[in-house]
Amino acid sequence: MTENEKTIHKFYSAFAKANYKEMVTCYHHDIQFRDPVFKSLSGKEVSNMWQMLLERSKGNIKIEFSNIQADDYTGSAQWIATYNFSKTNRKVVNVIHASFNFKDGLIIKHQDNFDLWKWSKQAFGIPGYLLGWTGYMQQKIQTTAEQSLKKFEQTI
Repeated sequence: MTENEKTIHKFYSAFAKANYKEMVTCYHHDIQFRDPVFKSLSGKEVSNMWQMLLERSKGNIKIEFSNIQADDYTGSAQWIATYNFSKTNRKVVNVIHASFNFKDGLIIKHQDNFDLWKWSKQAFGIPGYLLGWTGYMQQKIQTTAEQSLKKFEQTI
């Protein structure tokens, strides 16, 4: 296993233990994060997002990861998050492809890709099925996530 593969493994192992503090030790201080829900986060926002998500899960999240690959500069992994979405208490099984860039032995860029419509169908049921593919619904999901993170950051 390369050093960067070990870093990815450490990140997801900490995630599986709901340990956001250990997760963020894998990140460079200039971390850039992107995904379909939170769009683009950087620096402390990224660790705050993981803290918020793990605290809201109240330990009821299952993280599985596989296909870790990395060289000196880039890496990737597949992971699955199974949890109940906090706003609706609906079960979500989110299949995610992650890609990474490394600097100084740490993750400097982390991008998670998943099907936001599939996620919204699970998280919201019929409204997600009917509207989750639309730009309007996806923008609403993103705006709500951004506001939720900002509100959470005011409490920590």
